[in-house]
Amino acid sequence: MTQSITPLAAPRPAVRSSRPRRILRAVAVLSCLPYLGLKTAWIAGSHVGIPEGSPLLDDRVGMAVINGLSVLLDSAVIVLALVLTRPWGLKVPAWLLVSPVWVATGLLAPIMTGFPAQLVVKAFGGGAAPDQGHDPFLHAWVFTVVYTGFILQGIALGALFVLYARDRWGHLWRGRVWELPVGAVGPAHRALAVAAAVLALLPLTVHLLWACGVTAGLSEGRAADRTADFHVLEAVYVLFLVAAVAGGFLLAFRRGRALPVAVPLGLAWVGSGAVACWGGWLSLASLGGVEDLADRPTPLMSLAYAGQMLVGFLVAAIGVYYFAERSARAVRRAA
Repeated sequence: MTQSITPLAAPRPAVRSSRPRRILRAVAVLSCLPYLGLKTAWIAGSHVGIPEGSPLLDDRVGMAVINGLSVLLDSAVIVLALVLTRPWGLKVPAWLLVSPVWVATGLLAPIMTGFPAQLVVKAFGGGAAPDQGHDPFLHAWVFTVVYTGFILQGIALGALFVLYARDRWGHLWRGRVWELPVGAVGPAHRALAVAAAVLALLPLTVHLLWACGVTAGLSEGRAADRTADFHVLEAVYVLFLVAAVAGGFLLAFRRGRALPVAVPLGLAWVGSGAVACWGGWLSLASLGGVEDLADRPTPLMSLAYAGQMLVGFLVAAIGVYYFAERSARAVRRAA
């Protein structure tokens, strides 16, 4: 597999230094600062943005570890912004660059979609939290500051990666689906697409039911704490599951033949990243110790999270095979 992917790094065009790219790089870097500042302050012991009685203050060691990991992840955005805009970035192996960008896409895309949708719902009178007598985790302004920064990061980093990938690998997704050469997609792609579609049935169904207000399968605490924000997020999970499966299916079975190849590839890229990364994150969170039995994830919740994570990896594998095949063909033609 590694040998097949290596040709992706063969073309070495010069990085085009332009004012838009410099502006996008500055936006990506500056938009990280509020989040990094808050996390650093919390690691140092500050309670800024954290109300008294917040459950976050119950486990200071665990909070410090999680915040430290968050700082590392968000700092990676700054590194990626530099890689995508500096000449030495072209020397980075394809897999070493594409993997973190795919993860960043997966983590940021649902926030970029869900947070504005939640604001719209609140503007029309939705989103009020039920009064359960629980202490809030964070002050409301923290979410606004952090998620606004995430959205700016996603826009800037996404635009920079598209420009970079167009210069370095644009020849691999030119044309339309019907123009794909025989062998660019094959039985392996179709098997992965079918497997992803089958595995998506469970998480797609339960997220859709939860988005529509059904509580079956939810933990007692999660069902009691539902707000309009919860329903929006569940609808977002449905959206990205559909995007992932549709992208993989269109590419593997060469459907939508008049579509540009970039369309199914884009759906597969964003959809697979979103469902894999958030499925993995939610699965990881469900493994953590929860003292209150009512808040522990149910078996159905855990199955849904694991299922969507597997769907994301399967669809991502279709993209890996596709680029490996087309890049190998491009190298053979050039030889």
